[in-house]
Amino acid sequence: MTITQLQYVLAVAEHKNFTLAAEKCFVTQPTLSMQIQKIEEELNILIFDRSKKPIQLTDIGQKIVNQAKNIVNEANRIQDIVEQQKGFIGGEFRLGIIPTIMPTLLPMFLNNFIKKYPKVKLLIEELNTDEIIVKLKNGHLDAAIAATPLEDEKIKEIVLYFEPFVAYIPEHHSSFQKEEIEVSDLNINEILLLQDGHCFRDGILNLCKNGTDIEQNNFQIQSGSFETLIKLADEGLGTTLLPYLHTMDLKDSDKLKLRNFKEPKPAREVSLIYPKSELKIQIIDALRSTIAGVVKGAIVFQNVQIISPLQKK
Repeated sequence: MTITQLQYVLAVAEHKNFTLAAEKCFVTQPTLSMQIQKIEEELNILIFDRSKKPIQLTDIGQKIVNQAKNIVNEANRIQDIVEQQKGFIGGEFRLGIIPTIMPTLLPMFLNNFIKKYPKVKLLIEELNTDEIIVKLKNGHLDAAIAATPLEDEKIKEIVLYFEPFVAYIPEHHSSFQKEEIEVSDLNINEILLLQDGHCFRDGILNLCKNGTDIEQNNFQIQSGSFETLIKLADEGLGTTLLPYLHTMDLKDSDKLKLRNFKEPKPAREVSLIYPKSELKIQIIDALRSTIAGVVKGAIVFQNVQIISPLQKK
């Protein structure tokens, strides 16, 4: 069997469809099917149950796929070793970033990075944390920037910075007169939240874990935009919490409505995450050092309490 044949097996296992897998591998469907059949004949087993729709792995097929992932990763490592030995930092690098980090962090480091490492071709995707984890494990991302800890044994995390939560409280609210607020000042039923799927939303729910259930208001919102939440707060519909970096770009009039928490300030941990295979580690290190250089002056908070991004069951 060959590495290419194993890559075809992995593609079908992921997409559960021979035609789609062939498109992703840039080969014809008959070619892909023939190569997979050769492996099955060589091993005298069936990797896929073709009678089911969508196609399913057999029990032995699942074990083969698990091993194939290791083999393909180790094969890719050979080129990685050569590039590290030569001190080469370049090539295609696929980076995922969660939506609540992308708009603020990316403009801070991207220009510096591409100037310093012109041979690296960054392919950047905005994805939520669940999508990032799947793509990292399937080999479709080389690294990502997300809120951590994620407690996933297959993923490594390098902490980049701690970003405090900041309250946005309009003038009409009772806490507006306070210079600093405490978590006990928050009422979860007054806080305007991002839509499901955002780990920043889950962080806020974890921060306000006081046993209070979220009541159903007479309106529901599905928004991924902090700007929308700010405008709704200004209309008297509640308060909201923002990541610290997002507050730096607000208008001066809106900054007057920001309230920091008393120490230890609740904060999210932002990390560069990547598979334990550590492929392209030289580019990962270059990203880490570049980002560390630009955020060092922007975020100087030390006494913080890390709020988990993991959704509580």
